Amino acid sequence: MAIVVNLDVMMAKRKMSLNELSEQVGLTLSNLSILKTGKAKAIRFSTLNAICQALECQPGDILEFQEDKS
Repeated sequence: MAIVVNLDVMMAKRKMSLNELSEQVGLTLSNLSILKTGKAKAIRFSTLNAICQALECQPGDILEFQEDKS
């Protein structure tokens, strides 16, 4: 099982840069980059809430479950 982070997709749809999102959400560029590349092991609900507010989206627009292809 794998959770895929589609943050880059939502940022592109909203035409928002990583710098802009970082300022609005209050996270460092490095932490947002880790999340965007899917290398994060966890995300706080408060962070997810702030990202959803900034991008005007739902958590399901950012996080997606994909079955393992075994």
